[in-house]
Amino acid sequence: MTPFKIDRPNEYIDYLEKWIDELPVADMTHLAGNPDKCAVISVDVIKGFCSIGPLASPRVAAIIIPIAKLLQNAWDRNIRNILFLQDTHEPNAVEFNAYPPHCIRGTEEAETVDALRSLPFFQQITIMEKNSISSGLNTGLNEWLICHPNVDTFFVVGDCTDLCIYQLAMHLRLDANARQLQRRVILPVDCVDTHDMPLEKAAEIGAVPHPANIIHAVFLHNMHLNGVEIYARIK
Repeated sequence: MTPFKIDRPNEYIDYLEKWIDELPVADMTHLAGNPDKCAVISVDVIKGFCSIGPLASPRVAAIIIPIAKLLQNAWDRNIRNILFLQDTHEPNAVEFNAYPPHCIRGTEEAETVDALRSLPFFQQITIMEKNSISSGLNTGLNEWLICHPNVDTFFVVGDCTDLCIYQLAMHLRLDANARQLQRRVILPVDCVDTHDMPLEKAAEIGAVPHPANIIHAVFLHNMHLNGVEIYARIK
């Protein structure tokens, strides 16, 4: 078999860096239009990915404040369709064959982070539990989409870019494509991120490398290629 070789990797990395640096800043008012037709979905902004447990990441924790600001911005513009999709795993979750046990039902790891819980409208947010990296499987999201056919603009925030965010954004996009729906899926880069496991650290502890900057950029670009609207931030 011919050895696998990536064609001109530095050229693509240079392209990604330039593309991300030049992403525009958007205005919520211009994107939202009719607030009744908009929704904000936050994924996995919970303690098990931000502050405690084996999958907690300081990179992910850094998106909490931008997300809180975006949610307040959306609420101030009368957007009331706000959903939190959150890992709430069973103790024997099959997913733990691939990932360390995390965010088990009833534990602190599965709790929404304090900065979002303290939002004055938190009690009016719809929270959906998920037992995998997919927000579209066995969560109630698909039923919500069918019951809210007027919602055609979705703002997606949370973690991780290459896992749950990618799965959600692509689910929303592909569901719209399959059902011939005119739908916008919008992602602000300052409100998403992924965890980091540099090559050197992975080799040291015998883990699988997960270089966050590269993976974050590649998955943002992949979503862009599939029709997800990517902005630097939304003011």
